Amino acid sequence: MKTFPSVEDVNRIAAISDPAQRNYQITQCYWELSAALTQRLGPVANWCSFATWASKQAGQSIRQEDLQTALEQFLAMDLDLHELADELAGLAARRGSRYPSSDIRRLIWEALDPKAAMQRAGEAVGRGNQKVFAEIGLEFARFMAELLEDPVSSAARIEAFGQALRPGNPPDGQQYLRQAFAHYYQAFFEPDANQKAELILLANLEIGLHEQTRLQPEIAEALEAAVLAPRQFARRLLERLFPGRAGLILAFWWLLRLIGRPSAPEQAVQRIFMALRLRVRLFLTDHLMTLDLAGTRLRLGQDVQTGFPDTLSNVEQPELLALLQQVDPTPNSIRASGALDWADLSERMHFIADLFRRYQEYPSMLDAPFTAAQVEKIKSNSMP
Repeated sequence: MKTFPSVEDVNRIAAISDPAQRNYQITQCYWELSAALTQRLGPVANWCSFATWASKQAGQSIRQEDLQTALEQFLAMDLDLHELADELAGLAARRGSRYPSSDIRRLIWEALDPKAAMQRAGEAVGRGNQKVFAEIGLEFARFMAELLEDPVSSAARIEAFGQALRPGNPPDGQQYLRQAFAHYYQAFFEPDANQKAELILLANLEIGLHEQTRLQPEIAEALEAAVLAPRQFARRLLERLFPGRAGLILAFWWLLRLIGRPSAPEQAVQRIFMALRLRVRLFLTDHLMTLDLAGTRLRLGQDVQTGFPDTLSNVEQPELLALLQQVDPTPNSIRASGALDWADLSERMHFIADLFRRYQEYPSMLDAPFTAAQVEKIKSNSMP
């Protein structure tokens, strides 16, 4: 039987302080857990298989690879923002500012601080990556250490394993994890190919629902991470437009608001802020909603492509049917599976349900995420 990461390995990796280095090791560990579990489940994707590629994708956000430059280019091409900057330049000129529109745009980008914005988004993704691995990765390691090599099914042994998991629904309870590992264990000994495939899908989805519920705060934060508070943005922009006078101008704006006569410059800054907020959210959503899945690039806002494998085309397992009824509003169809708002848990789970079902028997799902040379560096705590 192939060796696999231990509980101690998972705890050690989860405790790594550097988010980028930790992510590399998490991704590799997920693949090793996935590969070990296929020794009993067969060459089909388990939850760790999907987690491998999701974690590798998360690494790009954690390392902020080219994100700052891409965001700046994205904003620079927005003609509406140019018009708003021109409007502000005209209003500022009447109050003593000598900056032309091109410089105003530069000052807006400086006030937004794209580097810090991407850093905040990356930090949120990194915390989510660590949080899920520290909990679910550990339970996979424990499950395989205790039960992977069982020669015959033992209700007492799987029950004892589940007793260590907290009752109740997520985010606090671990009932879905308890059910999932019981279904993986049942699949170890299921001779019928279709029923085995349905048990594996059920377990994958149960862990997916637990994971996504637990990740909800981090996902929402990552999508809003670049957005400063309106007053903070206004102060930073005014400090650049009118050095030494930002506090006085903000106080004057406050007085005008108090008497119901907000100033035109304040309204212009607010319009710029709202436009930036929307566009940065769209940019981050587009980035976070792209997944390279074992060589297949998926847009999470678009429907899952093609149909389900034969073993999962018409499911019959009662618990699986009940869970699909809960998370998939278009049963036995990939229609409308795209998640337009990735911060919406129900939309996310609809997409994931069809994703797991479609790619469970996709051979490339089990591919290694790194080359042997890269793994050697990762294992030596170096960056590949």
